[in-house]
Parts: sequence; structure tokens; C-alpha cells
Amino acid sequence: MKSRIYFTFFLFYVCLFSFSQSDEIVEEETDLEEITINYNKKTSKVSFLGTQNITTLTSDELLKAACCNLAESFETTPSIDVNFSDAISGSKQIKMLGLSSPNILISIENIPSIRGALQSHGLNYIPGTWIESLQITKGIGGVVNGYESITGQINAELRKPINDDKFFLNFYASEMERYEINTHYNTKLSNNWNYGLYLHGNTKDNSDDRNNDGFRDSPTGSQINIYNRFQYTNAEKGLVSFIDFNYVDDKRVFGQNEYIEDALLFEPNTYWGGSTNSTNFKTNFKLGYVNPKIPYQSLGFQFSYSNFSEGSDIGFSIHDIDHESIYSNIVYNSIIGDTRHKIKTGISFTYDKYNEFVNNMRTQNFDLDRNEHSLGGFFEYNFDDLDKINLSAGIRYDNHNVIGGFLTPRLHLNYLAFPKTSLKFSVGKGTRMANIFSENHKLFYSSRLIFFGNSPFFDSGNNYFDLEPESAWNYGLSLTNSFRIFNNNAQFILDYYFTDFENQVVVDWETPSAILFYNLQGKSYAESFQAQLQYTLSNNISILSAYKISNVKTDYISGQLYKPLTPKNRFFLNFAYDGNKNSKGANWKYDLTYNLIGEQRFPSTQNSPIEYRMDEFTPDITLVNTQLTRVFNKSFETYLGIENLTNYKQMSPIISSEDPFGQYFDSTFVYGPIFGRMYYLGLRYRIN
Repeated sequence: MKSRIYFTFFLFYVCLFSFSQSDEIVEEETDLEEITINYNKKTSKVSFLGTQNITTLTSDELLKAACCNLAESFETTPSIDVNFSDAISGSKQIKMLGLSSPNILISIENIPSIRGALQSHGLNYIPGTWIESLQITKGIGGVVNGYESITGQINAELRKPINDDKFFLNFYASEMERYEINTHYNTKLSNNWNYGLYLHGNTKDNSDDRNNDGFRDSPTGSQINIYNRFQYTNAEKGLVSFIDFNYVDDKRVFGQNEYIEDALLFEPNTYWGGSTNSTNFKTNFKLGYVNPKIPYQSLGFQFSYSNFSEGSDIGFSIHDIDHESIYSNIVYNSIIGDTRHKIKTGISFTYDKYNEFVNNMRTQNFDLDRNEHSLGGFFEYNFDDLDKINLSAGIRYDNHNVIGGFLTPRLHLNYLAFPKTSLKFSVGKGTRMANIFSENHKLFYSSRLIFFGNSPFFDSGNNYFDLEPESAWNYGLSLTNSFRIFNNNAQFILDYYFTDFENQVVVDWETPSAILFYNLQGKSYAESFQAQLQYTLSNNISILSAYKISNVKTDYISGQLYKPLTPKNRFFLNFAYDGNKNSKGANWKYDLTYNLIGEQRFPSTQNSPIEYRMDEFTPDITLVNTQLTRVFNKSFETYLGIENLTNYKQMSPIISSEDPFGQYFDSTFVYGPIFGRMYYLGLRYRIN
């Protein structure tokens, strides 16, 4: 199998060389002089005049890396930290402002989407080529999209049939023998209707074990993802509508190299392993109306239904969950007096039905069937004096069948201190129900027993429902200054955010062979400071650098500790080159991203036998990713990339890997790559 990869790389180089040589010959057909003005648009932009601190990543920014799915779309931005959740499943987790993704409201076109049971693998179900842009909101967001955001929001805008390519093909292959293909097909059905068909498939058949611990470095399996999108547009009547249907089927197998997938779970197993089978069906309906005679008056309606089902057998454990979800939202926009005073108001409804079963290590059974629903209303006022002040104040009231009635206030202020200097302030509250097993799915890739309560020395029974909802206040301050250095544009940003939990479901990993879930007794907070400098060296070269400090602490039963496996500091540097285009539209693109990730605290292993103990802190690690892209014309381009150029490998990410059925087996101590250096290549072809 590896020989096929190497042969593919060879063909890639041959094609790259031949195409680049042919572009050097340009035949002049006219004596007219030609003036070419080259200007490269920013692929990553930070809001300057808006009230919220939003970073927008365009599709061109996402193309700087492999970006196979939403979980892998943040490699070139310093605001998001990405790492593997464990050393077996291949799942990646993201963090913002020092806190993990359950505290981030992740939406697809402003519909909350990656939530509930989808927290485990949902980020893998949004292929990168389907994404038109990403909006990353630091701190508390607005009240329109719900109450669940605590530390930030990520919104993905998908491609629209009306302006996407008529046909698009992307093929990707990696050294790990992971293959992916994406196709887009868009057509005009009538004057008002457009249709898009988006297909994604990926497969991985081989089992690599580069750190020689006896376990596959990543799972094998495949995914089929089908997305149908209908768009209705009537500019004369001020109407636009989307009807979407999405189906995902995903299968993964993992474990020891010799593990056989068809081995029965409750028969004696020689080798440790398991599989995850997931399906997700989702349909969305969106309708927007803008009054043609009064453009500042608009009405929007959103409706979404999804059914996610996942069955997992992992070692001696089972986790089965079926999550049925309904979301609807009505938003009315208008003004008070004049356009300096804008308002948004509306009503939203959510419904979640969970059928969840856990059998852990054959000794613990948890039946967690439950229904959650809420009805709420919101009002948001925006004042913009068109000079220095832009203020947005919102409040919503929701009645939840478990939480009860509660308020969600949020405030954002942008003050333009100088023509090119803005100061943003935000404060607000977020509330959410924790889904502990989907959000901490990695616990099943260990021998940890589950306890509800603050002691592992008694079986507290199935009192999962004693866990209270999480709530926190988030405060933010951001300074943005645009200026020029050596006649080139630059932007300097300072961010400080503080998240203070009133209540939190504490996930306590500090007792070896056990995981404890209990309500917060004391303090839990996250501080995040980031300094960022973006500099345009020329029309072709841009540099983005950032330094981030995180201070995340929680009161555990063993005392106040740093949140485990959260870097205390990180240095980020991105260098991007986008060359001038020739007469055919051909050019070279190059991107390099450097990360220096500081030490992280391991969960305590001091009560383990000495052979299973870990150091208190991880070492600093350096990660470098790079990619070279050759654009041959407007229709065809190829790319070659290297992830983890320095070939860093965490050699012992699994504790007790030689005895996976033993008491101390644990694959969750992951702080860096386990595969080492990885090459990939791909091609893109489009018809406009």
C-alpha cells in the first residue's frame, strides 16, 4: 500500500514540473501595452467597527492547510487550539480562551448545530470544501442564537448554489493512506431556484503504529456524506430561502494492531479494540424577507431537525446514544426613529430527546433517557452614532423544563478612540446543560470507572440527574490598532478575557483509574490573554504572529489545580506567500505555520504504581506545518503539504499499553502528535 503513496507523490512532482515549465513560454499576440494591478485580499480579517470581536476566515484561508473537515480548519489561526482528545480514536478537540468546545456555541449558518450528542464527532461531519467562511467570535456572543455560548461562538457559512462553482472536485491523499474526495454540483432550476449537490467520501484502510506501542495511531474506517441544498431567491419581493437535507454515515475501527473487528464484545478478547458506527440526518429550512420599500425591516425564520445515532463498543465498554433535536427561531429586525437605533427581537424553541445507555467496564450500567425543551424570547438594541460609539445590548428569557426560567443578559461596546484604534468591551452570561459522556467520550478509551459525586471510594449510584446546569459570566476587553510600517499595512491586537463559572460540572481526572463528575464547590475560572500582530510585507507576503497566555483553574476535591492538558502559553507564527499571476491566472502559493506550545499539566498519577506514573508537566513542543500550492489556471490547481515537519512524536501516549485490560490502562494523556511527520497531496478542479 505504501508503494502506491510514493508512486502518487512521484506523479505529483512530474506533473508539477511539467506544468510549471510550460508556463514559462508566453507568446505575444499584440503590441498593446498592458497594465496589471496586483492586490491580494486578506484571507483572515478581524472586525474593526463591529461591537463583537469577530475574526473571519475566508475559504482562501482554509485552503492554506489540508482542512479536511471543520475540526481541522483552525490550523492557521491563533485563537483556536486543536489537539487529539486521546491516542486511539483519532478525534480532535478544539479550545477557545482556555476552555473546550462544549463551552463554544458552534453553529452552521447561525443555527446551533454541533451540540448535545454531536459533541463527540460532529466537527468531522462538516467537510472543509463545503465551508464558504468561518466567523470566530471571542467572548460572549449575542442573544439571538441562544443562551448556550459561554466562551465564544464559531459560525460556519456554507457554500451557496447561486454563487458556487458549477462543478468542483477536490481529491486528497495522505501518507497515512487516508483518501478523501469532495464534489460540488450546482445548477439553475429556474429563474428563482438553484440547486446544489455536495458529496464527500473518505476512507482509511491501513493501520500505522509509528510509536510502536502496539496500538493503531489512528482508526480505520470510512465516511459517506451527502448534502442537498435548494436556494430560492426573489429580489423583487425581497425573499430568499434555503431547504437543506444532509445525511452522514461514519464507521471507525480502532485498538491494538491485531484487533479483529468482528470479535464479539462479551466473549473473551485477546486484543483490545472497538468500533464506532454513527449516522446523522439533518434538514434545515430558512426563510428571509426584506421589505423592498423599507430595507431596514426584515423577518427571518429558521427551522432545523436532526437525528444523530451512534453506537460504540470500546474495549469492555458500550456507549449508545440517539439524539433527536428540533430548533426554531423567528427574528424581526427594524429601527427606532432612524438607522442609528436598530433592534432585533424574536422567539426561539428547542427540543432535545436523548436515548442514552452506558455499560462501562462490564460493571456499571447507566440508563440516561431524558427530554429537554425550552421556549424563549429575546430583544437586542444596537446604537451606532456613526462616529465613535457602537453599542449592542441584549437580553433573553428562557423557560427550560430542567433549568427553569432564567435570564441571559449580554452587552457589547466598541469605542473608536482614534480613527484607526478601537476598544471593545463585552460582558454577558451563558447557561447550558452538560452532556458528560459525549463531551468526554475519551474516558471510554481507558479503564477508568465512573462516579457521580466527589468520592471514588463509594458507588454513588446512577445520580447523573443530580448534576446541575452550567452557568458562567464572561468579561472581555480588546484593543485593535491599525497602522503602517515601512509603508505597509499592519494591525496590532490585544485581547483579555475572563470566564467565571457560577456552577460547573467538574470533570475530575485526578484519581487514577476513576473519573468523577460533580457540581462545582468553590471557584472555577479561565483567563486568556493574547497579543497578535498582522503585517503585510508586500502585496504577496503576509505575516501573522501571536502570543497567548492561558490561566485556567478549578477547585477540585484535591484542591485548586490548573485544568489538565491546557497549554499555559503558546507562540504562533504564520508566513503566507501568494505570488503574482501570469496571463493564464497561474501562480505559486506557499504557507508555513509555526507553533511553540508550552507546558501542560497532566492529571495526577501519584497514587499509581511507579511504572504507571507520569511527570507532572509535559515538555514544550514545536510543531511546524507547511503547504505548497501550484495554481495552473482558474480551473486546476494542486497542493503538497507536510504536517509536523519537525517529526515530533509523543512516544508513550498510552499508559499501560502492554496491559490494556488492566486497571491503569489510559490513552487520554495526549499533548502532541503520535504519528510523526505526515505528507499529503491533493488536487482541485472547478468549472465556473
